[in-house]
Amino acid sequence: MTQNAQSLYQQARTLHHNSDLIAAKTLYQQVILIAPNDADANHMLGLVHYQLGEFNEAVTFITNALESQPRNVDFLNNHGLALHANKQADAALKSFHQAILLQPKDLEVQLNLGNTLLELARFEEAAGYYRRVLRVKSSRDDIREALCYCLSSLGNQAHAVGNYAQAEACFEEALQFNAQDAALHYNLGNAQRELGKPANAAKSYQNSLALSSNDADAYNNLGNVQRELGQLDLAIKSYEKALQINPKLHHAAVHLVHQKQHICDWNGLEEQINIIRNWVNHIPEAQISPFAFLAMPNTSPAEQKLCADNWIKNRYSTLIEQRKTLDFQYKKSANKRIKIGYLSADFRLHPLAFLVSELLELHDKTQFEIIGFSYGVNDKTPARLRLEKAFNQFYDIRTLSEIDAAKKINSCGIDILVDLTGFTQTSRSGIAALKPAPINVSWLGFAGSMGSYNNVPLFDYILSDSFITPAYSANDYAEKLALLPCYQPNDRKRPIGKTPTRASCHLPENVFVFCCFNQTFKITPEVFNLWLKLINKVPNSVLWLLDCNQWAKDNLIKAANLQGVNPSKLIFAPRVSIADHLARHVHADLFLDTLPYNAHTTCSDALWMGLPVLTCVGDTFSARVAGSLLTALDLPELITYHLKEYEEEALGLALQPEKLLTLKEKLIANKAQGILFNTNAFAKSLEAIYKTMVTQA
Repeated sequence: MTQNAQSLYQQARTLHHNSDLIAAKTLYQQVILIAPNDADANHMLGLVHYQLGEFNEAVTFITNALESQPRNVDFLNNHGLALHANKQADAALKSFHQAILLQPKDLEVQLNLGNTLLELARFEEAAGYYRRVLRVKSSRDDIREALCYCLSSLGNQAHAVGNYAQAEACFEEALQFNAQDAALHYNLGNAQRELGKPANAAKSYQNSLALSSNDADAYNNLGNVQRELGQLDLAIKSYEKALQINPKLHHAAVHLVHQKQHICDWNGLEEQINIIRNWVNHIPEAQISPFAFLAMPNTSPAEQKLCADNWIKNRYSTLIEQRKTLDFQYKKSANKRIKIGYLSADFRLHPLAFLVSELLELHDKTQFEIIGFSYGVNDKTPARLRLEKAFNQFYDIRTLSEIDAAKKINSCGIDILVDLTGFTQTSRSGIAALKPAPINVSWLGFAGSMGSYNNVPLFDYILSDSFITPAYSANDYAEKLALLPCYQPNDRKRPIGKTPTRASCHLPENVFVFCCFNQTFKITPEVFNLWLKLINKVPNSVLWLLDCNQWAKDNLIKAANLQGVNPSKLIFAPRVSIADHLARHVHADLFLDTLPYNAHTTCSDALWMGLPVLTCVGDTFSARVAGSLLTALDLPELITYHLKEYEEEALGLALQPEKLLTLKEKLIANKAQGILFNTNAFAKSLEAIYKTMVTQA
């Protein structure tokens, strides 16, 4: 640089230092005319342009400077700033990365990297740089806020794709920087709930409400985890509080109704259910739990399907759209074993285990390879160990996101994916929504249609039988009906404990025992009042019910009192192991089924133990299962179609011991001959259906 140029440059620097940017720019331009390749002059002129908001020019001149000094960290850093300001964020990253390679500890460059990555929504990388800067500049509130925003955004992203462990970690870290943010506590609770940590989630929701007491969603979600903790009274109060704040919080109203059903509080229930039915039909964006809706009296099959359709659109549309980006390939080769993937949260000590365990063991492993994908808790029970051994391969995918779980399933080359959980409490049917296998099948977990999105079914088939889903009902299902001889498999190796005494079951001697071991949410006032009439009409009889929760027990006793029935005629069976539960069936005389949600596994349990089950058939899937099981045992005498007929048949069996004895003898004989407990034949029928599905795919 000439002496004249050097003098002009120094004058420009002085003006620049004194913030006289226009004058400084003029002198820098004169320097460039004299020394066009001078790196410092180009850099400083670019910097003035940047400070004046002339970002395109800033990029040009700092680029010129870098041609002479490509390893100058200051030039690279300011080049990145200019590019960033000029909306060239990706190019800015390159400059910042080059600078940090040359000077790894430069905090200014690290901060600029964090800011640029944040703008690009690359939150995880941005958080890493902000953390490093904060270790040195811990008092910088702006950096703390930026890091907190990154962690919150990353947590939301992780939650959206089902990576709940990462979401939990992000929100926990974010709270270290802003413990007064109610939304962070709320989001942490959501992640903890998904991870099966209801007590932690409850605390997080309570922390959120302590900071923001008018949050209806937080009250609703607090109610959800209180329900899971068995605190049904508190859950109901939380739902009521949510609805006080926001009367249009549809899902809170649905949860409230369902929990009132669980505690047998029937006050105002019919009106509330009619409101929910109206929402299903006229407010498709309302989030109505399909499982809760199944259990609500008077809902029709068409409404239940519509409820599932609405649920898919509200909850799964994003995942379904992601199918295109995943572009799963399906491997199909001749002369190979058909690979069946069973997907469930309930591969543990659970009613599902007492349906499918023996079936899985009996699959023809020369023709089928069966693979388990478990996303539920490993309870380390013998039931879990037995299930694991029944599969050719078994994978615990609980910690995987929906996308990663789908990728795992696809990598296994599954031909048919069978979802055994459906839209129940622990549902992860979003995995199936990603279509990791060419054929999706719904079975056992959800007693109804899983719905469709834009007229495309979430599941290709639903496994059923001709009693549950007669041909005329096909339009009530989004799926194709795949019909078995009988819908429900059974495990003939159910563990049975030592027979207890009547006294230990709190049952008087020499009384007729009506029983129902269904969960209390299935008991409706109409059916319960019918039961009360029966025990009044049958001398020396009692009603033996499952003790699901104290509030239901109290409400049922109150209802009995109102009908003039001595509460001592209601006997409540405590929850015990499945082996002991089966053993105590011997003391019951007649199992009274519920409507509109029948006994399912509980019906099989009773029939396996030789206890006749009297059912009343409705028109929905859940209202026809017990009839299906009785049909499979050739016991049509125990199937009724109207509650009046049901009442008359129950009374007749109770008052005619010889008639009931004949039925019991027929039941015991048919156990050995009927298809309900012929698991070998069931396995062959199911495998034939699987082969047809693959052939027709």
